[in-house]
Amino acid sequence: MDRSELWNTAGSIDSVYCGSGVDGKGLRCVVFFSGCNLRCPFCHNPETLFKGGEQIRAGELAERLMKYKPYFRRGGVTLSGGEPFLQKKFLLSLVDLLHAQGIHVLAETNGQIADGEILSVLDGVIVDIKNQEGEDLSVYRRFIVECGRHNISVQATCVLVPGKNDTPAKIAELARLLKNIPFQFLPFRKLCAEKYENLGLVFPYAGIEECDENALKNAENIYKSVVFDK
Repeated sequence: MDRSELWNTAGSIDSVYCGSGVDGKGLRCVVFFSGCNLRCPFCHNPETLFKGGEQIRAGELAERLMKYKPYFRRGGVTLSGGEPFLQKKFLLSLVDLLHAQGIHVLAETNGQIADGEILSVLDGVIVDIKNQEGEDLSVYRRFIVECGRHNISVQATCVLVPGKNDTPAKIAELARLLKNIPFQFLPFRKLCAEKYENLGLVFPYAGIEECDENALKNAENIYKSVVFDK
């Protein structure tokens, strides 16, 4: 695409947050894309589940983000959501425009879309493993393999939900999948409950207890024991 076409490619975002220190290396601006292909019962951003939000052109968004470049010069921009991989053309255009300005771009994804064209333009990905309800992790194996094909840096996270994915068997399965990948458990919290109420949506995990520090440490110990098992 020429620069005009890149600039004018339209997409849908929910919001932009500048000042994150947990969505990749350094301080970052996070763009929350609208629309998701999953309905995770623990989702903390239910407002991004459905495509809608703000309609914006890639060039307009890039210009907005450039205003913060001095602030995140040692970090960059993280594309999150929702699921950014669903808006392929918009994502590719935005990344191209940001890279032209020397900006580091990561994407946070659910790992369901192993699109080599998208992966090849990113500076890295953070993939969240959704193993709370299902048992089959093969989709993540495919995603990780595709990242390897394009020499893309991968980090992984997983929301630890009591009674759902905190058993030794579940944790061991996760550890075997991610043995050579930087990984972090994220404790399940219910800070999002008010969002569901305001949106008129049912919060599926409203009755599930939050993950406390002991449960988190226990899961981390089990995980490490599998990873470092000779």
